Amino acid sequence: MDTEMITLEVTEKLDKAVENLDKKFATVRAGRANPSSLDGVMAEYYGVMTPLKQLATISVPEARQLLIKPFDKSCLGAIEKAILASNLGYNPGNDGETIRIVIPELTEDRRRELVKQVKALCEEAKVSVRNIRHDALEDVKKAELPEDVEKSMENEIQEMVNDANKKIEAKFKEKEQELLTV
Repeated sequence: MDTEMITLEVTEKLDKAVENLDKKFATVRAGRANPSSLDGVMAEYYGVMTPLKQLATISVPEARQLLIKPFDKSCLGAIEKAILASNLGYNPGNDGETIRIVIPELTEDRRRELVKQVKALCEEAKVSVRNIRHDALEDVKKAELPEDVEKSMENEIQEMVNDANKKIEAKFKEKEQELLTV
């Protein structure tokens, strides 16, 4: 593997790690209704665990309300159970045709709890970045490059890792600000 390939691969993996963090952040709600907060919810449908967004349309009729309209009304109960089991703090209301979720105002304690959750997600992302760096440095060693080229590659990889970590920190600060703003 040549140096250009290693650099390209590292860049791609680091970008994906930061992108993945963004997706996880979308599921952490900040007192506003956000359909993506239900992305991780899986409901049992004919014996198969199915993502909620494949079973129903999820809309936001008001700022602090989610409306879930299943394609098949027979799975209404399963969707309701899945939402309750997801530990998102939602209390779904079932009217026989749709499920309404009123997003409660966040208390100070809940906000702090969410900040801790976001911090943990950032730590996961940083661990993934460290693993990417480790793998890249292994690739550089395996490539049997001249010593000076190897050193410059290691420095370049470290700079890329530092940039990714700065992006992760910036995203954390932004999300923390969003969560703590009343």
